[in-house]
Amino acid sequence: MSEDHLVHERVFRAPRELVWRCLTEPAELAAFWGPEGMQTPVDGIVVELRPGGRFETLMVGSHGSHRMVATFTEVVPPERLSWVEPASGLSTTNTLEDLGDGRTAVTITQRNVPEGMRRPQARAGFLTSLDKLERHLAALVQEELS
Repeated sequence: MSEDHLVHERVFRAPRELVWRCLTEPAELAAFWGPEGMQTPVDGIVVELRPGGRFETLMVGSHGSHRMVATFTEVVPPERLSWVEPASGLSTTNTLEDLGDGRTAVTITQRNVPEGMRRPQARAGFLTSLDKLERHLAALVQEELS
C-alpha cells in the first residue's frame, strides 16, 4: 500500500442494512459524521444516492467549519458505497460485510489521501467518528429491541 492510502476496519454490532442506512440517510449521518467536537447539522447534508450524485456534508465546531463535497462513484446497497472529492482527488470506498450474526464488518479504503489527513492527529480524529457511529448504532439497535 502506498503512503497516500489509508484503510480503516471496524466491526459493528448491528445488521448490515442498519449500517448502510446510517451511511446513506442525512438524519442518521447527522448523528455521527465528523470527529469528536464537530457537529454535522442535517440541513448541511446532501445525499443523492446514485453514481454521479452529490454527497456533501458541513461539519461545524469551535474551531470553524469544513465542507466535504463529493460525487458518488459506486452505490451497491447494502454492500459498497464509494465517492470521490473532486477538489482533492481523495476517493473513499466503504465495504460492508454481513458477518451473519447481527454484526457488520466495515472496511473504509481511502486513496489519494492529502498529506494533512495522513497526520496522526487527523487519523485519530477520523477514528473518533467511527466511535460516534458505533455509539449511534448501539442506540438504534437498543431502540429496535425495546
